[in-house]
Amino acid sequence: MSATSAPGAVSTAPPQKSGDTRPSGPRKSRSLRRPLVYVLLSLGLLIMSAPFLWMALAAFKTPQELTASPPVWIPTEWTLDNFRDLLDKLDLPLYFMNSVFVAVLVTVSNLVFCSMLGYALAKLNFAGRSKIFGLVLGALMVPGNLMLLPLFVLMSKLGLIDSYAGLVLPFAAGAFGVFLMRQFMQSIPDELLEAARMDGAGEWYIFWRIVMPLVKPALATLSIFTFLGSWNNFVWPLIATNDPDKYTLPVALATFATDPNKAGGSNGMLMAGSFLIVLPVLVVFIALQRHFTQGIATAGMK
Repeated sequence: MSATSAPGAVSTAPPQKSGDTRPSGPRKSRSLRRPLVYVLLSLGLLIMSAPFLWMALAAFKTPQELTASPPVWIPTEWTLDNFRDLLDKLDLPLYFMNSVFVAVLVTVSNLVFCSMLGYALAKLNFAGRSKIFGLVLGALMVPGNLMLLPLFVLMSKLGLIDSYAGLVLPFAAGAFGVFLMRQFMQSIPDELLEAARMDGAGEWYIFWRIVMPLVKPALATLSIFTFLGSWNNFVWPLIATNDPDKYTLPVALATFATDPNKAGGSNGMLMAGSFLIVLPVLVVFIALQRHFTQGIATAGMK
């Protein structure tokens, strides 16, 4: 009997063998469950990325490999002929720059205007603030396609059809961006802003020098979503432009694909064009993924 045990006490603990390091039941089940989760996630990632991988690899295939049966995943002979043919038959640099110009302007406009309105709704007290926020929430519930006809009529009255302004102004600020920035800015302590005001800082200084650096994750998240939506926007540029020189890349590629005198049923050129459309979005996401992940994590903590 141990010297510290009470007299007459009966031990109910099961005897333990020396050197027994086997994991307990819950710990063992967790260790078995984790590999299964990784396998399922890897399988889901493979299924989701398979179409993109096929498109990217098909852009470098020869016509024989594109029509081979059974399908050939990895090209045996890598070629850039699809990109060369696409450049010869389509003014790709012009349409690419049109898409870059429109997407960048729309993204920058959303970052500025949505941040300003989000700051006003989150940190400034003024009459009608709750009603304005209600309008923002109501705008989120309106389907985007429902606004195409009113937008077209408005742009026609303003004489902005077939212009870059007509492609940018309807999307210069969005309800989703305002809602996102307001929610993030509400997490900024009011005491921090009041201390800045007591030191003599104006609202513009507080907004640009204090608030904006604190919401970088939200800005990165909004940048990715806005750039992606503007870059892939197809319906509005198709409606709002009649001049081929104003076409964005998705519209130009779709027009090219339906023209038998140009595409001629060449799947290789279409895959090359699709790859070029997706590539800038991947570059933007990779560049901002750290802030994007941080923004999603921060949003989950609220």
